[in-house]
Amino acid sequence: MRKLFTSESVTEGHPDKLCDQIADAILDAALRKKPDARVACEVFASTGAVFIMGEVSAGGLEGIDIEAVARDTIREIGYRDNRFGFDADAVAVITAIHGQSPDIAQGVSRALEVRGSKKQELGAGDQGMVFGYATDETDELMPMPVYLAHALTRELAQARKDGDIPYLGPDGKAQVTVEYEDSRPVRVDTVVVSTQHLPEIGHDTIEQDIIGKVIRKVIPECLMDEGTRYLVNPTGRFVIGGPQGDTGLTGRKIVVDTYGGAARHGGGAFSGKDPTKVDRSASYAARYVAKNLVAAGLARRCEIQIAYAIGVAKPVSVSVDTFGTGVVPDDRILELVEEHFDLRPSSIIKGLGLQKPIYRPTAAYGHFGRKDLQLPWEWTDKAAALRGALAKMGE
Repeated sequence: MRKLFTSESVTEGHPDKLCDQIADAILDAALRKKPDARVACEVFASTGAVFIMGEVSAGGLEGIDIEAVARDTIREIGYRDNRFGFDADAVAVITAIHGQSPDIAQGVSRALEVRGSKKQELGAGDQGMVFGYATDETDELMPMPVYLAHALTRELAQARKDGDIPYLGPDGKAQVTVEYEDSRPVRVDTVVVSTQHLPEIGHDTIEQDIIGKVIRKVIPECLMDEGTRYLVNPTGRFVIGGPQGDTGLTGRKIVVDTYGGAARHGGGAFSGKDPTKVDRSASYAARYVAKNLVAAGLARRCEIQIAYAIGVAKPVSVSVDTFGTGVVPDDRILELVEEHFDLRPSSIIKGLGLQKPIYRPTAAYGHFGRKDLQLPWEWTDKAAALRGALAKMGE
């Protein structure tokens, strides 16, 4: 059976991604000062203005120049002057940050399981469910459509920064449609790239440069054929972009951040949230579990769901779905998950080293499958132990 599946990515200059990066830059600044800082930061950007809102624990942002962090981030993304409608040194930066609610703090600081005792255990920072996913269709154990889409947007940004295509602006998007046969990717059907550019550059020049210097550089030749379509700036013009062209807001690219729609999503965003928020830390843990199971050869595809109650350490549920690709039944794989992975927030944070300022680079080009970043939730250090445990089960 043949089918098509499409995923997208956006560049670091996309208005929503600009907001995600500012939020995570502020989080990183707080974690450098205070590794156990509690931060929930939201950012909104529009023409000429950036609004920073949210809550932090006491002392979490003490001594940090939030405005400078925001301006530095905007400048590094590429909005250094007003050529593309947004200038790091000219925008207004407005902040409205308050302390974390004590009602939330008491449940997070001491989990339900240890209240009334002297033991220390973090409770989940909120209720909710998260998903993690892995598939063997790429070396990074990511779905091919979103992997290729991220590769295109990274290359698009690099061509701008290196001067290979000097007329590009920071804002851009890519979309890749992959054709599957019997659940395996066989070819790229359609590539869409939309990129901001200076007004004096004609469409033919842009199309030629993007196809030759970006698309053909990224998409393996073996995946393209005479039927592959290339759609570059299909409206014909993309001069007004970034926050001038569209408002930006943290958390609006959650599918881009994860698996491109190939797996389910619990609904919670990542950027601007410290690791006590299970929206973020447990999503990373779920990816870590799924990736190790696939790396161990227990399944070709694997989706993990974990659910939490606010203030409670132990997950209320964990489930495994291998979509019929598991070498043993899913309930046996779940036994291995429960034996080898501790999914309480404290254990996730400690095991994956999540109190370090590692988050700003994840806020563009995806949180998973990143060979360019040494992200602990991408390790496959449990794969050998899982294989050994499977052998002991007599399978």
